[in-house]
Amino acid sequence: MKLLVTGGAGYVGSVCAARLVESGHEVVVLDDLSTGHADAAPDGVRLVEAGIDDAIGDLLAEGFDGVLHFAAKSLVGESMLDPAKYWQGNVVTSLRLLDAMREHGTPRLVFSSTAATYGEPEQVPIAETAPTRPTNTYGATKLAIDHAITSYAAAHGLAAVSLRYFNVAGAYGRFGERHGVETHLIPIVLQVASGRRERVQVYGDDWPTDDGTCVRDYIHVVDLADAHLRALEHAAAGEHRIYNLGNGLGFSVKQVIDACREVTGHPIPADVAPRRAGDPAVLVASSEKARTELGWKPERVDLAGIVRDAWDFTRSQQGA
Repeated sequence: MKLLVTGGAGYVGSVCAARLVESGHEVVVLDDLSTGHADAAPDGVRLVEAGIDDAIGDLLAEGFDGVLHFAAKSLVGESMLDPAKYWQGNVVTSLRLLDAMREHGTPRLVFSSTAATYGEPEQVPIAETAPTRPTNTYGATKLAIDHAITSYAAAHGLAAVSLRYFNVAGAYGRFGERHGVETHLIPIVLQVASGRRERVQVYGDDWPTDDGTCVRDYIHVVDLADAHLRALEHAAAGEHRIYNLGNGLGFSVKQVIDACREVTGHPIPADVAPRRAGDPAVLVASSEKARTELGWKPERVDLAGIVRDAWDFTRSQQGA
């Protein structure tokens, strides 16, 4: 298939684009490089350096079999301070993408959504039937896009799948996390090991969990990319299917830090800080629906292995 990957020079998008190329697809990456990197576009793809607003109509006029939509603003804290940036950059831009797909007859869409659409869960693991009550602007914008996709699928026959997940981690060779503002735990801890930070903060050690620290779901970026490929294959005309993705386990902050110490051989000093408002004790997604309907299951669930891939990438960037 000929496929367009928006945000394909970012972390998850670049890995997905690489896996698509390896699977024999023709891939075009559209990325304005505001947070992505030109050298993250995989070999064998055509990189169009532009935003969706500027280029989507002309691009889709070439004729595509589908779009994988990763391009988004994704910093939770920033979304609360500058909501207009997120409603414009996520929702308005996605509506323009949907309109261009309708105009040019692009039949398939796989949307990189988020489990932040659920907010603070009543039950864990979180199933797709859980109430959607996002607690931040970022999650609210992603939920709004999901609603729009549902409408377009019903009205225009779009074959669409949304994938909701929490924490992506690990790396795939030369493709890994390179954020200007880092908010993810594993790369933050590895910054201590690589000398870019002195210590890591643990927000509370008195949570109702086995070791007192928060538990979160971590999914390897390659497993996540492979789920996007399966979603593309299973998309059905006129339907919008939603799947949660997770490793099925969940790891505590302490477990993550200990795994980073083991892999890097660095002591990684950690300080306990006060809890952050709005942090649930446990966030883990159920992937049973994806396992059943997509035939997908995570293969890279070992925490040390996830950290090792991320650490290899971190060291490769230091030597660059």
